[in-house]
Amino acid sequence: MRNRLLLKKGALTGWCFIAIPTLLIFFFSFYPMVQAFMMSLQSGTGIGLSFSGLANYRRLFSDQTFLAATKNTLTFLCFQVPIMVILAMFFSVLLNNRALKLKGVFRTIIFLPAVTSLVAYSMVFKSLFANNGVINGILLRLSLVSEPIAFFSSPFWAKVIIVLAITWRWTGYNMIFFLSALQNVDPSIYEAARIDGASPIKQFFNITIPMLKPVILFSAVTSTIGTLQLFDEPMNLTQGGPGNATFTISQYIYNLSFRYTPDFGYASAVSYAIVVMVIFFSFIQFKVGGDDT
Repeated sequence: MRNRLLLKKGALTGWCFIAIPTLLIFFFSFYPMVQAFMMSLQSGTGIGLSFSGLANYRRLFSDQTFLAATKNTLTFLCFQVPIMVILAMFFSVLLNNRALKLKGVFRTIIFLPAVTSLVAYSMVFKSLFANNGVINGILLRLSLVSEPIAFFSSPFWAKVIIVLAITWRWTGYNMIFFLSALQNVDPSIYEAARIDGASPIKQFFNITIPMLKPVILFSAVTSTIGTLQLFDEPMNLTQGGPGNATFTISQYIYNLSFRYTPDFGYASAVSYAIVVMVIFFSFIQFKVGGDDT
């Protein structure tokens, strides 16, 4: 009888611990998501919204600004995510070497951008790629260019700077996940491979990558989600310019809600377009990653 009472008391305590975060998740995550979807079915300016069904979603396919923002966002996604995942994997393998000295220092240096102030590093990038900045100075001294490159005035170079900035900021963050996974791999596996005559390259492709498969999938999915919601770097570095060359979907949502005449219904529909993209790309990545991950 006493044991039964203790079990009931323990179960009640457990439910109390679960209830509080569940309620917080419901009120601060699930409820706003439902409200945003309901709002996406309404049209109007400001708070004068009225039900319009799927009109906002039909509008997406003819909205040239949204299509341009989607193209830019997908361009960043296609280049930045693979580059970052490969670099994170490379640095993790390099810094997992037992013979390497000062590993802690190198790990800290590579991870540091992830905790650096966004405004601070945006100012650094602006000064580096300015017409009279460090990068142009180096290129001119090496006679690689005859005149300074207007990085922020060129649609191509502006995109390159955004990709560089995102990669610089998040490579170290993802490296930590790869490094943690590598440290859980039994060293005897590599020793056996060396005894069998496997070269370091063969060990990497036949042992390291298969062992890191779940982490690769995790990093790819989370990085895809983050890139589809990209806002900070374009907003601080290029303001979406030149023209709309680096304008992203999240910036468009911000403009629809706070800079243009408020159109919260359509902004919600654009937000749910990101949700659909996240589901689509995550599904593809899970399929490519395989069921065993």
